[in-house]
Amino acid sequence: MPFLKKEKHFQPLWKDWDQKAQKEGLHATFYTSNKDEYIGEWHDNKKEGKGVYNWVKKGEIYEGEWKNDKRNGFGNLSIKKPDGTYKKVYSGGWKDNKTHGYGTYYYGENEYYEGEWYEDLKSGWGRMYYANGDIYEGEWSDDKRNGNGMLRLANDNRYEGEWKNDMKNGRGKYFFLNKGKLLEGLWVDDINKTGKMIDFDRDNAKEANIYELPAIHLKDANQVIEESIKHFENN
Repeated sequence: MPFLKKEKHFQPLWKDWDQKAQKEGLHATFYTSNKDEYIGEWHDNKKEGKGVYNWVKKGEIYEGEWKNDKRNGFGNLSIKKPDGTYKKVYSGGWKDNKTHGYGTYYYGENEYYEGEWYEDLKSGWGRMYYANGDIYEGEWSDDKRNGNGMLRLANDNRYEGEWKNDMKNGRGKYFFLNKGKLLEGLWVDDINKTGKMIDFDRDNAKEANIYELPAIHLKDANQVIEESIKHFENN
């Protein structure tokens, strides 16, 4: 009975090379064709898990979570300063490479926003600290103050009420705490159109007038103001 040799099956070398090239799990630094750098975790040849990506030419570094080859989850974005060091500009949630969820964006040394984001835009609830000392806390939509919110000025005067397109629009109250007065009424594009002014906490006001505001002698002052407000709201 003749001896039969078992047929050998050889796998092409390119398949072996391809398997070795597949990125899975934690890898050392990976360099792209444009010299960008990534070090971190992979799954199915895509960035997945935790990792650090350095856009060399743009001067940006992202350190955080990835999913399906995109920034997804929590992460920090830093940009390169003229002296070669990096400063953090955003810390918070990401979705498909865009700021999403809750996060803090640093616009300058004394100006930053902390709150909710939707696809790279301030949207939802948030608090904005401005460089001049003003603080806005309230609702946002499409990267603008929209909805209800409070703007507290650096001198402690404040506006509480409705906003639209980043301006005071709708019903609101303006507290002139330095003068000891309160203006309540309706605003259109940052301009008060109608309302009533009354004394408010005059004893603690630093710049209060000597005399109190005169009393309003109308049978129903509130009704007059309400009718005036509705006139503007309906036009």
